[in-house]
This record gives sequence, C-alpha cells and structure tokens, in this order.
Amino acid sequence: MLKDKSILLGITGSIAAYKSIELIRSLRYEGASVKVIMTDASKNFITPLSIEVASNSKVYSNMFDSPLSHVNLSAEADLFIVAPATANIISKYANGIADDLLSTALMAFNGTIIMAPAMNWRMYENPVLQKNLQYLVSLGIKTVGPEKGSLACGEEGIGRMADIENIMETVKTALSKKDLTGENILVTAGPTREYIDPIRYISNRSSGKMGYAIAKIAKRRGADVTLISGPVSVKPPADIEVINVETAGEMHAAVMDNISMSSIFIMAAAVSDFMPLETKGSKIDKKEKLSLNLVKTIDILEEAGRFKNKPFIVGFAAETGQRLDRARKKLIDKDIDMIVFNDVSKAGSGFDVDTNEVVIIDRKVERKLPLMSKDDVAMALFDRIKELKDNGVYGVSIKS
Repeated sequence: MLKDKSILLGITGSIAAYKSIELIRSLRYEGASVKVIMTDASKNFITPLSIEVASNSKVYSNMFDSPLSHVNLSAEADLFIVAPATANIISKYANGIADDLLSTALMAFNGTIIMAPAMNWRMYENPVLQKNLQYLVSLGIKTVGPEKGSLACGEEGIGRMADIENIMETVKTALSKKDLTGENILVTAGPTREYIDPIRYISNRSSGKMGYAIAKIAKRRGADVTLISGPVSVKPPADIEVINVETAGEMHAAVMDNISMSSIFIMAAAVSDFMPLETKGSKIDKKEKLSLNLVKTIDILEEAGRFKNKPFIVGFAAETGQRLDRARKKLIDKDIDMIVFNDVSKAGSGFDVDTNEVVIIDRKVERKLPLMSKDDVAMALFDRIKELKDNGVYGVSIKS
C-alpha cells in the first residue's frame, strides 16, 4: 500500500539511529521511495554512507549545501517520519525553533508527521518533554512508542524506540483511507480450547492470523475495534482492545457482552464444535483406551443472527474441498449478511500461513479472490461491506 509514496525520514542523535536502516528497507520493500535528513549528532551513531546505500538516495544534512532543500524535500513528501526522535528535536519543533535542516523541513511540511521518541527514561518522563510532546499530539502529530525495556545506559525504563513493525503499522494507518470512521467493529479470532481435564483439551489448528488481520485493517481504516481472541501466538495489533478467552463458553459470553455496541460483527474465530460432556477436576490417568462423551458447543454465529437489532454480521466457513454449497447454506440458516469461504486443504490457504484464497459470499453476489495476503483479504472484505452498507444492505434479516 506504500507503492509510489514518497517518505521523508529524519534521523536524530540517538543510539537507536542504527534501527533506521531497517526502517528504510521496510519502507522501500513496501514500494515507497525514501529521502533522508540526518542531523549532525546522528552521524556519531551511523554513517551517511550506510543510509545512502539503504535508501538508494542522497542523504541531506547541511541546509546550505542545497538551497531551499528544506522547502523542496517537504513539498515532495507524502509523509514525514522522525525516527529516532530525541528530546531535542521534539522540544525544538514544539517551540517553533528552526535552526538546522531537519527542524526547518519540519516547519515547512504541511502533511502528516510521525515521531518515534527514543531517549533515557528520565528524559522521557521529564515534565517539560511531556508538555512539549502532548502539545505536538494536540496539533495532530502522531507518535509511536517509546517502549519499556533495557536502555543503552544499562537501566530499565520507558524510552526504547518502537519496533520497526509498529512504526510501519503507524505509517500504513496514517496513509490509509478512513472510510470506516464511526463504525464499531467486533472481531473474533483464533481457536478455543475445550478442557478434558486440567492438562488436556480439544482444540483446532487456527492460528488467529486472519482475525488479527481483519482487526488491524479495520483500525487502519478508522474504525473502533474490539478483538475477542482465543489462545494464539500472534502479536496483538496496537491500540486495539483485546479480550482474551479460552473456551467457547467464554467467547460466547464476551460476544454477547459486546455485540449490542457493534455496528459490524465479524466471526473469524474457529470455535470448537464440540466439548467434553464432563471436565475432570484432576488429570486422568494414562490408559490404553479413553472414551469421551462430546456435546455441541453454543453456536455463537447462529445466536447473533437471531438478534432483532443486529449489526452487519460476517461469518467464516473453513472447509476441505470446494464445498461452497455448505457456505451458502450457512449464510441462510444463520441469517447473516456475508460468509467468507476458504478451502483449507489448498496450498497457501490453510492454517499458520500469511496468505488466503477465499470466496466472499453475500446475498447478492459471490466474489472469488486469488491467493493473496491476509491483510489484502481483509481489505477486500471491508471494501465489499462498505459497498453493501452504502447500498442500504446492512444487518437486515433474511427471514423477516
């Protein structure tokens, strides 16, 4: 999504400056062009040659080497990132000081600015720095991090520059269309665990990656998002409320507590279909044979479809083989608005992968998508939901 975007990156005098090379590579990998302004202090931590090689572009530093470079660089950029952002540059910009190329370029830039603070925890918590940072935020400047952890001085505290992954997500969010602003979106993700005894349980292979991608893209496009997640190893998206659950019963309770406040409900979780009739309170002794009596779990999607004032509801149908008929039947039987079918037996479309190949089925059309990233599947899903909402098809019962 950063293809053909022009990014202006400011690097200041923090030991975290070495991370800027990884940031530049990540931006370019996503299709952006990157031009870099380095302060004199930053050159103590990383060389301009290293940055030139990473960016494949000239590095700018002295405001008098290229007349009007502060104006021209700012005019050409779609986004301005300062990473790392020291206490010095934050405070200078907050007080309108423009005495070098980076600070003058910031003053000349009219678009979105992202700052990734990096400094000692005492500096970060200093009331003067906090006042300046809060003032910039009030003007619309976006910040990412800092994070808590081991600092260069050997101390522990808040002040580490945000991970490149988090900075990249902030960049993508800043450049995304905000067509879901005003929507309250409830997403479920991951598997559930139905316990046999305190150690053993029944579950499935869901990684949660699809649900987490949906939550992340919804947030990028301006929605307020609540994510109900079963046990997964996926890193939670930043700035999204996550409700962690284990069992189908816990997921059902969490959905029922939040669905009435939602305008869109997307059930991407792979909830166990069955649970043991009885859960033992202590570990079952090892035996040659063990029989389990299983009963059905609560069908959360079906119950949501029965709501009188229900949100727009999207379900998922993971099948082995081209069982589109089962997905279509599920759409009708559960009285929902949309179902996403995927054949998990196909390469690249199963569990624990970053891609998916789906068919988006609603009450009007079926759209077969090629193999693509789960982020792109989520983008296509919301594009279709937006189309249906704009056309008035929104949470209306099939059976009414």
